[in-house]
Amino acid sequence: MAQMISTMPMVDAAPAVSAIMSKLPQAACLDAPASGITVVSRQHVRPDAASAIGDLTLSVSDLPMLSCHYIQKGLFFPAPDLPMASLVSLLVSSLSRALAAVPALAGRLVTLPDDRIVIRCNDAGVDFLHAVAPGLSLDDFLVPDADVPTKLTKDLFPMDRTVSYEGHRRPLTSFQVTVLGDGAVFIGIVANHAVVDGTSFWHFFNTWAAICRGEAPRLLDFRRNFFGESTAVLRFPGGVGPAVTFDVDAPLRERVFHFSADAIREMKAIANRRPSGGHDAEVYGKMAHDPKNPEARREISSFQSLCAQIWLAVTRARKRLAPDATTTFRMAVNCRHRLRPAISPTYFGNAIQSAVTTATVSELARYDLRCAAGKLNASLAAYGDGAIRRAAAAWQAKPGCFPLGNPDGSVITMGSSNRFPMYEGNDFGWGRPLAVRSGRANKFDGKMSAFPGRAGDGSVDIEVCLPPETMAALLRDAEFMQYVSCPSHLL
Repeated sequence: MAQMISTMPMVDAAPAVSAIMSKLPQAACLDAPASGITVVSRQHVRPDAASAIGDLTLSVSDLPMLSCHYIQKGLFFPAPDLPMASLVSLLVSSLSRALAAVPALAGRLVTLPDDRIVIRCNDAGVDFLHAVAPGLSLDDFLVPDADVPTKLTKDLFPMDRTVSYEGHRRPLTSFQVTVLGDGAVFIGIVANHAVVDGTSFWHFFNTWAAICRGEAPRLLDFRRNFFGESTAVLRFPGGVGPAVTFDVDAPLRERVFHFSADAIREMKAIANRRPSGGHDAEVYGKMAHDPKNPEARREISSFQSLCAQIWLAVTRARKRLAPDATTTFRMAVNCRHRLRPAISPTYFGNAIQSAVTTATVSELARYDLRCAAGKLNASLAAYGDGAIRRAAAAWQAKPGCFPLGNPDGSVITMGSSNRFPMYEGNDFGWGRPLAVRSGRANKFDGKMSAFPGRAGDGSVDIEVCLPPETMAALLRDAEFMQYVSCPSHLL
C-alpha cells in the first residue's frame, strides 16, 4: 500500500512536461535546485503483505559497509505512452509488491543489546519521490565525448551521501522517478550498502521491473549463509555511527568511457599473446608459471585485459607518483560462486571482498599490457575459497569498517560489474533502458564502476572518477584513447 506523507500534489501530465512548472505551487518552484530537477510529490510505500522473515543479522561482508554511502544507481528510459499520474501509480503499486518479495529493503537497522546489528524486516516502508525537470532533456545528461554533468545527475537521487549506518533511523531504500522535458524518464534507486551489494541491488531492480510488467518475481535467497555463524561485532558507543573514510569535497572529474566489443577483443588478444623473448618474456613466464598459483596459467579474460589497460594508463596519468611508490588495483569480487560449497547466486546481502594487486610505478612503466594483465589474472585466479575464508577470519579477529578511498593517491578501486543485468530484465513495460548513471555516492580519486554496454554485444562502459589534472592527462594518452569510442546509440 502507498501512504501519502506530503501535501505536495501529484502532477498528471503527458510525456511532454513543458507546462508542469506553471501547475506547481509557488513554494515548490522557489525550492527548485539549480539543476532544474524539482520534487513534486513524495509517498511512503509499504509492502503489500506482511513480512514473515524477522531479523537478518549483518554478515562479515555487510558490517564493513556501514561507513559507506548508500548505493545510488539508476536508468534512463524512453518516454512512456501513458500519463504521468498513471505511470507513477503503476510504479508505486508494483514497488509495494516488490517490497513484499524483498522485505529486507522495507525494514530498518537495529542494534541489539549484545551489539549485533540486524536488519529488522518490520515493513517500516520506503520513500518514493516523483520529480520533474521540464527544462532538461536526455541530451543534457548523455553528452558524447564529455564529462558526466554531475551537477545534474546528483539531483536524480534522494538521500544524497547518506552513510549506511543511518539505516538505524532512515529508510533502507528510497526511490525517485524523474520526468524530463522531452518525456524521457529516469528511475533511481538508493539502497543501504550494508544491506545489499551490487548483485543484490540489480536483482531487486529486476524484481521490481518484472512485477511492473506483469511477470512473477524471481525468488531471492534470504538465508544468512555467508559466514552467518560469525559472532564478531562492530561497536559504536552512544549510537554515533561512522563517517565515510574519504574526502567527499575533493575536486573530481567524472567520465564514462565506452569500449567496443572489437576494442576489448583486441586488448584480450594482446594480453594472451605469449612474448617471444627478452625481459617481457621472463617477467611473463614467472607470473604464468608461479608454483604457488598454478591457476594463473588460465586464459586472461576480456575484463582483466581492459582493467590492465586502465591500470597502466591511469598510473601514467598520475604524474606526481614517485617511481618507487606502490600502485594498487582493487577489484570487488563476488564470492558467491567462489566459496566451496558455493552459496546461491541469488543470496541477498553483501557477499563481496576486495582482491588486491600491487606493483610499483617503475614496474608498471616497464610492463606492457600482457604483464599487467597477467598480474591481475594471477591475483583473481588465486582468490578462491581459501582466500575468502582467510580474509573473513582476519576481519573477525579485528573488525572494522572498510577503508574506502585513496589516501596515497595511487589506488584504483573497480566496483560494480559489466555482468550485472542493468539493461537485461529492466524493462518496466514501455521499453528497454537507454543508459545507466550513478549519483555522488562513494566517489573519490580512482573510483571506477563497470557497466555492460547497452548493445549487449560484449562492449563495456567504465565510469571513471579522477582529479581534474589526472583526467586531463588520461584524455591525452593516445595508447589508452585508441580503444575508447562513442556508443552507437549516442551518435
